[in-house]
Amino acid sequence: MPFQQGSARTRQRTVLLVGIVVLLAALVLAVVLASVLTRGKQEVSPKMLKWKDRGTTKNLQEVILGRCYSYVMARYPQLGDKDCLKIWESLKHAFIYKNPCNITSEDYQPLMDLVSHPIPCNKSLFWSKTSDLAHRYTKSNQNFLTLEDTLLGYMADRVSWCGDPSAPGINYESCPKRSECESNPTSVFWKMASKMFAEAACGVVQVMLNGSVEAGAFRSSSIFGSIEIFNLNPDKVSAVHIWLMHDIGGPQSESCSGHSIKRLKSILEERNFKITCEDNYRPVQLLQCVHNPDHTDCRLCTNTT
Repeated sequence: MPFQQGSARTRQRTVLLVGIVVLLAALVLAVVLASVLTRGKQEVSPKMLKWKDRGTTKNLQEVILGRCYSYVMARYPQLGDKDCLKIWESLKHAFIYKNPCNITSEDYQPLMDLVSHPIPCNKSLFWSKTSDLAHRYTKSNQNFLTLEDTLLGYMADRVSWCGDPSAPGINYESCPKRSECESNPTSVFWKMASKMFAEAACGVVQVMLNGSVEAGAFRSSSIFGSIEIFNLNPDKVSAVHIWLMHDIGGPQSESCSGHSIKRLKSILEERNFKITCEDNYRPVQLLQCVHNPDHTDCRLCTNTT
């Protein structure tokens, strides 16, 4: 009997040890698998996702440097102390080797500090849904500047960029749209640039809006409606002039007495700005008429006889 009892105890201990070993092995395997899966998720490059926007502009470095040198050496030599190489390096470090959906304002702050420069009073022109017209106007009238006419905006206008955690650190195939992730490189960049441009405005500022847009000329979700308007400084800006432009021959969906313009005026009045609004500001309309000289909207006078 003692021998049989000892054998039973031995078997029980053996079974218990085997069970413990199996349990430990299962735990170790689970930890290893979890680690592999987690590492795999971390190492999956965003490049492996097909984003919906175009990829980084080819030869981005050369484009940025060329525009920077052109701006500070030829267009505005008074800004010749700007270091274009440092500016490029700062832009590159803001997004290279980074997940294109995890960009922050801190990534771009060194760049903003390097490129900032004063904006002359009474020259700031903001726009929404009038990009082509606003920039044609500032090219023909040097008395006004859009964001894209500043050093920062001039360098970045119509180019794109985004990073990737894997080599070479830049995604040339595709980049995320704002609808895919809001904290993408270009969205964060333009929000910060727009904020800086608005903060620098002084004197009388102009806003060119599109009165042919069916949804309304002023949109709270636009860059102007969500960022620029709230970063104008009432202590520096004396008045806001709204130019409500309609497409030549296009619909006149809204006038200065329209619903969205009333909303815009209300926001500006709450911030203590003086406001004027003009339908089809004539100097800008004349620029529209360059492409539509025979249209009735472009006649200087109407024959009533």
